[in-house]
Amino acid sequence: MLKGHQTWVFENKPVLISSGAVGGPFEGQGPLAEDFDLLHEDIWLGQDSFEKAEKRLMEEACEIAIRKVGMKKEDIQFFLSGDLMNQIITSSFTARTVGAPFLGLFGACSSAMEGLALASLLVDSGFAENALAAASSHNAAAEKQFRYPTEYGAQKPPTAQWTVTGAGAGLVAKEGDGPRITSATIGRVIDMGLSDPFNMGSAMAPAAVDTIQRHFHELNIKPSHYDLIATGDLGRVGHHIATDLLREHNLEIPPKIFTDCGLLIYRDDQPVFAGGSGCGCSATVTYGHLINRMKKGELKRILVIATGALLSPMSYQQKESIPCIAHAVSLEM
Repeated sequence: MLKGHQTWVFENKPVLISSGAVGGPFEGQGPLAEDFDLLHEDIWLGQDSFEKAEKRLMEEACEIAIRKVGMKKEDIQFFLSGDLMNQIITSSFTARTVGAPFLGLFGACSSAMEGLALASLLVDSGFAENALAAASSHNAAAEKQFRYPTEYGAQKPPTAQWTVTGAGAGLVAKEGDGPRITSATIGRVIDMGLSDPFNMGSAMAPAAVDTIQRHFHELNIKPSHYDLIATGDLGRVGHHIATDLLREHNLEIPPKIFTDCGLLIYRDDQPVFAGGSGCGCSATVTYGHLINRMKKGELKRILVIATGALLSPMSYQQKESIPCIAHAVSLEM
């Protein structure tokens, strides 16, 4: 059911019956290490390129999510996935492995919740019994494509963020054990004219605020409805801006429940500049840490707003500004 202009309310409340979270060595040094199903000690993952390593991350996250509930790849009815590589090659090549009908997505770092929202819509509407949603990123692969290869040793400003090496996958079904997906607010593209690829948090914050405002307005609820509200990867800079913008719009979210996946995934003393980023950021934190907290009874209702900067190397070279978007999904035990 559509509420307002942008929010879907899932009447049948599909269930996130399983999830998988896989990370790299740097993520294994962070505070959420125990929430990963699998951590690698080598960013190459035994592959001969970083792109192939990222594909392996996503394949493993999907395999884990499927295996946890005793299913096989052949049981998956639809696969929805997105990543940061040109032409979403990580997702497409993983879809070759999964073998299910595939819907490729590009919402940049918002792809994790875009996929979960669409998978939930398929199941809730009766067009699928189950659907698998995934997203991934790899630090070295993203650096090589969007900025400079790590080997160059290029200097970065404090506003830069560290792309997460990781992948997350969630399996949505009509019935089962796990958090229920209750609603999703699909974001609009917001462009404030910023063009600095080393300051993504500032560019994405207005898009996150727009989606958060729409979500609460269209559902006629208050932030207190949730035990936790987490943006995707705004980092320290973007999180502060989002907090200020929400306050200016008379929507103040208490700091104890308002956080960011890019702030949760790494320790303060890890050299990640302004925090974590990448498709794998909100995907691993949600499908690992947040879902585990829900299953332990620490959280009953959460809202995850995955944020994405919709630029490409070509648009940056043509001196375009950075269009941004944010998609929100609510889950409830």
